[in-house]
Amino acid sequence: MATNSSPYRCHVAIIGGATAGAEAADKLASEGALCVVFEQNDRPYGKVEDGLPRWHSALRRKEYDLIDTKLARDGVHFVPRTAIGRDVGFEDLLRTWGFDLIVLANGAWRDRPLPVDGADAYLGRGLVHQNPLIYWFNHHHEPRYAGPTYEVPDGALVVGGGLASIDVVKVLQLVITRDALAARGIEQDVLAMEAKGIPETLAQHGLAWPDLGLEGCTLVYRRRIEDMPLTEPPPTGRVEDPIKSAAVRRKILEKAQSKFLFRVEPLTAPVSLLVEDDRLVGLRCARTRVEASGRAEIVPGDEFELRAPLVISSIGSIPEPIHGLAMHGELLRVEDAERGKIADFEHVFGCGNVVTGKGNLVASRRHSGQVATHLVQRFANDARASEHTDALLERVRERQRNVGFDGDYRAWIERVRLEGFV
Repeated sequence: MATNSSPYRCHVAIIGGATAGAEAADKLASEGALCVVFEQNDRPYGKVEDGLPRWHSALRRKEYDLIDTKLARDGVHFVPRTAIGRDVGFEDLLRTWGFDLIVLANGAWRDRPLPVDGADAYLGRGLVHQNPLIYWFNHHHEPRYAGPTYEVPDGALVVGGGLASIDVVKVLQLVITRDALAARGIEQDVLAMEAKGIPETLAQHGLAWPDLGLEGCTLVYRRRIEDMPLTEPPPTGRVEDPIKSAAVRRKILEKAQSKFLFRVEPLTAPVSLLVEDDRLVGLRCARTRVEASGRAEIVPGDEFELRAPLVISSIGSIPEPIHGLAMHGELLRVEDAERGKIADFEHVFGCGNVVTGKGNLVASRRHSGQVATHLVQRFANDARASEHTDALLERVRERQRNVGFDGDYRAWIERVRLEGFV
């Protein structure tokens, strides 16, 4: 071993700087690792930035601050505008940069397809994915907006069941209520309406929901209401925790329904498409039952139609494939999900929803911390030669210079904020 040792015990490349990546960088750096965070965008906030509707301003600001604090700490080097597989090859990162570990925290950016054969053929013709719809909602009011445009009709169907699905149905209900009020000459801000709820907002104008003549949207979920992933059970392992979590989930849904007046069809799964004039006009669905294993199985012979002017697929997101990494279906091929061990590689790990498939921030942070703790215990014990560290840092600085980043994280974030990046 070299006598001139590096101050760092391990050199770690982290792909993705949002909730999971920042958590891994913070924990590993606190234990003496050198962490280089590669972020494909100018800002590291990922789905926190545009995966949440704009009324989540307090949560968004809190997550921004958490991420900024972790990425600005000593031992963490931020490299923006760098997508692995596009700007830097995965094999190059693995073989030539000099990292001891690679941690994938690149999250999930693609909408998971509606699980009905042929559904994607009707995107833009009666079918919409969740992510572009939320992006539209967040930005369509801006003068320079040039993204996708959507008409939000009454009576839409949302296929999903998690917190993101609740946000989608809230968007739909708020928009159709706003438009119905506007038709009566009443201007109503959707953010103010979201805070108060639809019934209270209508009452201020001497109105009730039936007065608007609206049907409202319907959330279709394949399991029971108490199975909805609306909260994460605490990691205590106690038998009563899942029972308590089920009760909490039901209360969360009931509160959302009372404020936003949408309907829910639980134990319902789409099985085929209803198409007229080359446009999706609804879904043929089947009732399901939840088996002891937790799987939702179709009940034979119990099918029915749900017709709608618009269907929104809100069943989660999946990671973008990276050339050189094997996939298992829609997710990375993982050898050990708890520890984040990626199959086929000794020193490649994943954390957050790139492994779990969950979009929940709490679940993503928890899994990332769990993986980082394991990595500290297993790999952060050997001192490295300073020449090794110096060569790696020089290559990092070269990439930073190429993308216009001078190494000052706080100044960079202020700069891209001022330049209007979102």
